[in-house]
Amino acid sequence: MADMEEQRGQGPGDPLRARGGPPWALRWADREPGDGLPWRSTLLLAVFVMVGSGFAARNQPDRESLDALGRGLLLLGSALLLLRHRHPVPVVFATSAVTLGYFAAGYPYGPVFLLVAVACFAAIVQGHRRAAWWALGLVWAGHLLIAHWLYAHLPPDGDSAAPWGQEIPVACFVIAILAASELVRVRREQWAQQRAERAAAERRRADEQRLRIARELHDVLAHSISVINVQAGVGLALLDSDPEQARAALTTIKAASKEALGEVRQVLDTLRAPGEAPRTPAPGLDRLPELVEQAASAGLTVETTTEGAPVALPPGADLAAFRIVQEALTNVVRHSGSRAARVTIRYLPGVLELRVDDDGPATGGDAGGSGNGLAGMRERAGGLGGTIEAGTREDGGFRVRAVLPVRPKETP
Repeated sequence: MADMEEQRGQGPGDPLRARGGPPWALRWADREPGDGLPWRSTLLLAVFVMVGSGFAARNQPDRESLDALGRGLLLLGSALLLLRHRHPVPVVFATSAVTLGYFAAGYPYGPVFLLVAVACFAAIVQGHRRAAWWALGLVWAGHLLIAHWLYAHLPPDGDSAAPWGQEIPVACFVIAILAASELVRVRREQWAQQRAERAAAERRRADEQRLRIARELHDVLAHSISVINVQAGVGLALLDSDPEQARAALTTIKAASKEALGEVRQVLDTLRAPGEAPRTPAPGLDRLPELVEQAASAGLTVETTTEGAPVALPPGADLAAFRIVQEALTNVVRHSGSRAARVTIRYLPGVLELRVDDDGPATGGDAGGSGNGLAGMRERAGGLGGTIEAGTREDGGFRVRAVLPVRPKETP
């Protein structure tokens, strides 16, 4: 049985770890807007901006000295980043405004650009691309206005127009921010899609496993309970007039119930210990004589015919063939007035053909059936790429015909 679903981001099959996703990528991929505030990263960024701006001020004596207002703007921009995951759009515009205010006041160039970069990065990664682009565009346009046209009316005094050549690194910086942010956004979407596909695949495996177990339980219980039902009726009818025959019916009931319990226990063992091999081999066509004997105990005479050279079948095909024949004979016991059935097994190149015939007529009896027998047979055949045909013959009998594409089991 398929393994239980691993915890997100921690199991060995997690797509991020399988693709070598680093820890920061794991955090970004799993972060939601309602997560806690990013205190540590914001604090580190604030310290870096403050210290870096201080060093930048020493190397730019022609700019305004970094006074309390300048440091207050830097702290304000850093504090806004605490909300970048919860409110990315307001934060990206607010940090852009703070950055433009910082430049308009004539303070030195430096790490203040990181405030806008981090805010835009957070906005783009969370899907607010247009807002981030607009914010970056406004910062760039504002910088052009301040550096080339409004410089005469703004601090510092006696400032001159900035050389146009410095706009090239500014443009490269903006493009780098956009490219890095878009790259992370795309990767994050890919990781989210991989997680969704993996979860869907696990749900499909779980559904297929449930269907397989349901088919196994249905086939085991339906056949055995049908035999038990018939023999219980015989025992009740002959309890007084023929005690020996009634005793034989009870013996058959005991044997059928014991076998059913054993097969049900085998199915349940696979649920309790997923991944372990079953303690007993799955039934196959080699147990066809047992089916014939059980059918005989229910008053049904079964004639078996094998055509072609028998080959060792893969376990899945062998089990499906056995269950299809078992379910077909169960339906004869339940629904047919005939007390005889014919089972034909044909080994053809790459194909196994099964045919179960009875002469009818249908009795309309149910014998406790659920009506899922034919559906289960079709699911088993379809799972191997085969087909099932079931219907009334022209002479009034009933035929079940299954064609299973198989390859002989390889022997070492």
